[in-house]
Amino acid sequence: MSKNLVRSAVWVTISEIIFNFSGYIIHSVVGRILGPAEYGRYGLIITLTTMVIILVGNGVPTAMAKYLSEIFESNPFMIKAIKKKALLLQGLIIGGLTVIFFLLAPAIAWLLKDPSLTNLFRLSSLIIPAFAASSFYFSYYTGLHKFNIQSLLKTLRSVFKVVLIIVLAYFYGVPGAILGYVLSPFMTFLIGWLIDKFKVNREIRLAMKEMEKKEAVEFPARKLLSYAWQIIIFFLAYELFISIDLYLVKALMQNDYWTGLYNGALTVGRIPYYIFYALTVILLPVISKSTAENNHQKTGEIISQSMRLMLILLAPMIILMAYFSAPLLKIFYGAKYLEASGSMAILVYGVGFLTIFYVMSFVMNGAGKTKIPMLISIIGLVLNSILNYFFILKYGIVGSAWATTLSSFLAMLLMVYFLHKEFSVVISMKTLIRVILASGGLYFASHWFPAQGYGFIFWSLILFVLYLIFLFILREIKKEDLSLLKEIISRKKVAEVEEELPGNEPSA
Repeated sequence: MSKNLVRSAVWVTISEIIFNFSGYIIHSVVGRILGPAEYGRYGLIITLTTMVIILVGNGVPTAMAKYLSEIFESNPFMIKAIKKKALLLQGLIIGGLTVIFFLLAPAIAWLLKDPSLTNLFRLSSLIIPAFAASSFYFSYYTGLHKFNIQSLLKTLRSVFKVVLIIVLAYFYGVPGAILGYVLSPFMTFLIGWLIDKFKVNREIRLAMKEMEKKEAVEFPARKLLSYAWQIIIFFLAYELFISIDLYLVKALMQNDYWTGLYNGALTVGRIPYYIFYALTVILLPVISKSTAENNHQKTGEIISQSMRLMLILLAPMIILMAYFSAPLLKIFYGAKYLEASGSMAILVYGVGFLTIFYVMSFVMNGAGKTKIPMLISIIGLVLNSILNYFFILKYGIVGSAWATTLSSFLAMLLMVYFLHKEFSVVISMKTLIRVILASGGLYFASHWFPAQGYGFIFWSLILFVLYLIFLFILREIKKEDLSLLKEIISRKKVAEVEEELPGNEPSA
């Protein structure tokens, strides 16, 4: 493992937080500019288009990142061969996907019972190649363990998104916001390409010169595709799993106002999910490398520590967000969205379950066990669709929140079962009991504080600190954890902690 991995993981986490915080700035401002009805239309367009590119466009780049992470130190001659084949396959897939999406725009609008969405969907088809080009370089630098460059690109894309989407939405409404979504990843791609051309390529050539000349290498496209297709199906099922509720709310209730409210609850409720996404960036290449080296002990330790980190940090985050759902929505969207607070208070628990499932899915994918998360996602999608259909008809958007939470809980339980079966990973009963005790105390203590106004930010910080102190008293958080945190923040003794697990790093 690289000496700078701990430090790099901190920067990846920070860049992910900035990236997702920028997304919430955009949603907050655009939601106010457009109003609930137009914001609901905007949410449908962007969610569907980005879902398409994520579920299909990330398959080949994810496969590329896995295979690059296995050989980038031992065989730099293979890097260009893998990249070349991945670029060719990605170009063919994305080109075809863009044309198909553009042609299907009228049909998609018809399914959503709103023909006025047709031209907006056609415009949003440009997001697909722009997003794919940007994501290709994210995966490329992740596979090379160049997390610092990946973090830089993510941060720059955050800046581009905020400026372009908000400005264009202000002047041109929903079409302008969609155009901003096209331009921001395209500009990020250009910067990533320049870095590759003038910096990374030079480093690879130097590494090749230092090693003995090997025969010309080829990387079979079949190997990329055999891994990528299962990743694509996983992303397809998973993205539908986490988004089907919004589309069913639109289709069954046929009301842009309630669709906009639910989209607001869904967006704010996913804050924990987006924060912990940084773990997936680190875990996939690290697990790929450790399993390729047959280092089963390190693989098990990485998974166990990652689970422990999520358990400790997710529990208070979910409880506080559920209790303070109304002021959170008011901060992001204003008083017009307060009717969604009940849905968000339920939905945020489902997000917690989904976060654990999603992060651990990348553990399975990194280890080459892609069928497990793929099948669980399909099961979750089917269950979520069925429950949403009946619950929305009876309870409206509150029913949708319950349907997503229940199906997410099942997906998490299945993933925990397979983690134990495949890697003998067991959540420590002591850790589980301590977190439950601390979380229970936090839940009851939160009801002593007012759930209105902006003071909830201050009360949340106090409650979170008390939660951590309680875990420290219970000896779940130890002095060793605090020492590692201090070393990471101060950037000292990195070499001494280089073998520490990535699961501990985002706590910085």
